[in-house]
Amino acid sequence: MEQAAGDEGRKTQDVLSVSAAYDGDPSCIGAARHLATGFLAEVQAVHGLPVSERAMGMTQLVVSELVTNAVKYAPGPLMLDLQIIQGAVRVSVWDSDPVLPDIAATDPQRIGRHGLEITLAVSQAYEVRREPVGKRVTVLIALADDPGADIAGRTTP
Repeated sequence: MEQAAGDEGRKTQDVLSVSAAYDGDPSCIGAARHLATGFLAEVQAVHGLPVSERAMGMTQLVVSELVTNAVKYAPGPLMLDLQIIQGAVRVSVWDSDPVLPDIAATDPQRIGRHGLEITLAVSQAYEVRREPVGKRVTVLIALADDPGADIAGRTTP
């Protein structure tokens, strides 16, 4: 489901953020990616914060992976929240299934189920927690590139 009027909220005083509720239909995956891209474009164009091409691409990838997992494993509604925090975009997806995701053991022969591995590889931080109903998966992605950092924006020693 595309967002209906009233399903999206923005606050631009102290915190730059956007939220959207979806019904869990597979079409919401593309809508969520589009929301993330538009949000980061606005953050850059209107608010003057740097958003690298890497950050834009990694945010689209992570949003796609997290929303896809919610659609696949937690039938029903889901919520996407994007927020700018200390030079990073915080991507948070809530769904109604209380089962926490697990990382499959590395297996180059395995087809599929690599989304969480990819998400962890490209993010600065990852957190999953149960909520009173369901769970929330949260990821941080650096907005600006650091020449001495890895793909996730973490500085290597």
